[in-house]
Amino acid sequence: MITGQTTSLINLHRNSVVHPWFAVRVRSNYERIAELHLGDRGYERFSPSYKVSRQWSDRKKDIDRFLFPGYVFCRLDYHDRLPVLTVPGVVGLVGFGKNPAPIPDEEIERIQRMVQSGLLVKPWPFLEVGQTVLIEHGPLAGMEGILADEKGQCRLVVSVNLLRRSVAAEVDRNSVRPVPSRQKSESGVLRKESQEIMR
Repeated sequence: MITGQTTSLINLHRNSVVHPWFAVRVRSNYERIAELHLGDRGYERFSPSYKVSRQWSDRKKDIDRFLFPGYVFCRLDYHDRLPVLTVPGVVGLVGFGKNPAPIPDEEIERIQRMVQSGLLVKPWPFLEVGQTVLIEHGPLAGMEGILADEKGQCRLVVSVNLLRRSVAAEVDRNSVRPVPSRQKSESGVLRKESQEIMR
C-alpha cells in the first residue's frame, strides 16, 4: 500500500471515532503553532481566544489573547498520542502522574458556546463554590454555570476542572434563575458572599 494512502486511512479512522478531549500543554507563545500542526495531522482541536484593547501612544488596537494560555484542547486516543507529542511546542498532556486525564465534553462545549455567543468573554479566577444558575434567554439559553458579580455586572462562569481555570461571559441578570437543586438560600436569591466570592 502507498504511504499516502496509509496516512489517509489512519486519519479516516481517527476522525470516525470520537475520542475524549485532553489538555495539551505547550510552550509559551506556541498555542497557535501547535493548533495549526494538530489540524494538519487531522486532529480536532480548540484554543479559544478573546479580544483585549491595548492603548499605544498613537493608537488603540484590539489584540487576541488565549483564554487558556499554555494549553490547546485536542480530541485524541491517548494510547496513540505520539503524533500529538511530536508537534512543535508541545510539552505533554495534562493528567495525574503519567496518566493523561480526559476533560468532560460538557466543559469544552460550554466554553465553545460562550466563545461563539458574541458576548464579552474573558479569563476568570477558578471557582469551586457559588450559586449555580441556568440561563433562560439569550445566546447562552439552557446553559448552567456559576453566577458571579464584578462591579455590578453579572457574569456566568464555567470551568475546566482539570486545569483549575475558569472563563466568564457577561449576562443579563434578568435572564438567569437559580438551579433549584443547588439553591444556597431559601428565597432563591444569590447570597452576597456568593456574589463576591472571587472579587
